[in-house]
Amino acid sequence: MSVDEAITNAFLVTETNRTEATMKRFWKNATVGQKDGFYTVLLDGRPLKTPSGNVLVMPPQKSLVSTLIAAEWENQERLLKHHALPMTALASRAIDAMVDETTRTEVRQALLDYLDTDTICFHEDYPPQLVELQIQHWDPLLSWARSTFEVELHTFDSLLFNSQPEATKSKMDQIMSSFDHWEMAAMERATYTTKSFIIALALVKKHLSVEQAALAAQVEVASQIQRWGEVEDTHDVDYHDVRRLLGSAACLLCST
Repeated sequence: MSVDEAITNAFLVTETNRTEATMKRFWKNATVGQKDGFYTVLLDGRPLKTPSGNVLVMPPQKSLVSTLIAAEWENQERLLKHHALPMTALASRAIDAMVDETTRTEVRQALLDYLDTDTICFHEDYPPQLVELQIQHWDPLLSWARSTFEVELHTFDSLLFNSQPEATKSKMDQIMSSFDHWEMAAMERATYTTKSFIIALALVKKHLSVEQAALAAQVEVASQIQRWGEVEDTHDVDYHDVRRLLGSAACLLCST
């Protein structure tokens, strides 16, 4: 199997077996190459490509991202697993999709839909543990978004028939329109991971750290754990999975 075929196969994993091995490791070394100030990840000297066949090239300010991608491939042991390549998948998404204006428009619309069901806009008044966590993690975020972007954000106590003002959605669309392809890919991943447009925006804008964003995204789970205790192999897995995905989004935005 060629390097290109292997890389493609690594991304064509179904949801039912995404945590299973897709193939055996065939390369000896994953390294970072540099040419004219740009970085590429090399498997045994051959450049890593995205699922669409583009060479995975990083600009000078993304040297850290290149190093992290190379580390993902170097740290694969006998079997290659898709879930262990979050940086590779995210950088590929930015390169393959987020440079296309039609795709960017579609992604922006999909993310704006999350405003109407944003996790941090739905507040409960019971149990006390949940109320306290909402006040701690969600209220400051809502205040930040309202004041920073001068928008109106409603909060709700029911999931039915709610929506944010069209003026708010328009303003948020304008903000995303100014994002480069790296920021758009990070915004998409963070929104889907947290189920919150506002948390994702705060992460992309570097108002929140990865840990702060993860805590805000898992308020309801944290409340359940406080009341009933942790479910082994469920809560602990989710804890690390959210931080892995948000961490990759934050790292994609690093300029170093």
